[in-house]
Amino acid sequence: MRIRSAVPAVLATAALSASLLVASPASAAAHQGGLHLGYIQFDSPGSDNRSNSSLNAEWVNIHNNSGSAVQLKGYKLKDNTGYTYTFGSYKIGSGKTVKVRTGKGTNASGVRYWGRGSYVWNNTSDKARLIKPSGSLKDSCSWTNSDPGYKSCH
Repeated sequence: MRIRSAVPAVLATAALSASLLVASPASAAAHQGGLHLGYIQFDSPGSDNRSNSSLNAEWVNIHNNSGSAVQLKGYKLKDNTGYTYTFGSYKIGSGKTVKVRTGKGTNASGVRYWGRGSYVWNNTSDKARLIKPSGSLKDSCSWTNSDPGYKSCH
C-alpha cells in the first residue's frame, strides 16, 4: 500500500524535475548572447564615507557575450532615481567585460568612471538598467536588502 501511494508522488516529482530541466536552458539561453548586466557591487565594502575609494568600490559590470565587438556609444546605465551614466565612444570586445565605477578616475580599457561625488546604487533596493541608444531597455537587474551588498545578475 505504501509503495502504491508513493508512486504518484515520485511521478509528480519526476515530472516537475523534467519541466525544470526544460525551463532552465531556455532561461539561460536568454543570456547566452549579447550585451548584458553581469555582476553589481551596489554596497561598497566598509563604511559609506563618500571617499573616492569608497565610491569606486560601488560598480556595475557589463558583459558582451556576443560573437563580435559592440560599440557602447549612447548606451545608458540608470538606477531607480534616474541617475544616468551615458557611454561615450567605447567598444567592448567579444567575451569582454567593462566595469563602470561610481567615483572619479581615469578611463582605461575595461573600466569607465562615472565621476560622481556621491553614491548611485541604493543599498536596500534598487534596479540597474542598461538602455540602448534608441531608448529601449536592453537588460535590467534588481536587488533588495536581503542581498549581501552585491548581485550576480546572470
